Amino acid sequence: MSDTKTAKINRLNRIAGQVRGLAQMIEDDRYCIDILHQMQAVKSALAKVETQVLKDHAACCVAEAIASGDEFDQREKFEELIELFAKRR
Repeated sequence: MSDTKTAKINRLNRIAGQVRGLAQMIEDDRYCIDILHQMQAVKSALAKVETQVLKDHAACCVAEAIASGDEFDQREKFEELIELFAKRR
């Protein structure tokens, strides 16, 4: 397994632990602001993993489509990215 893949999996496992911790905080009736701070930390951590996956996609899948010269494949990869960013709105 590549180093970047291992790093992403490790990060996601830590995030899963954070989410379990959030559930425990809610069960324990912890202070709302503390819970919200932890939620922000989880969202930030997920955003970092998302950015890395997007970079990997551009460096691998998109780059391969461009190098192939296959216009259909190039358009398909471009449209996938457009749809992904459109969902974020």
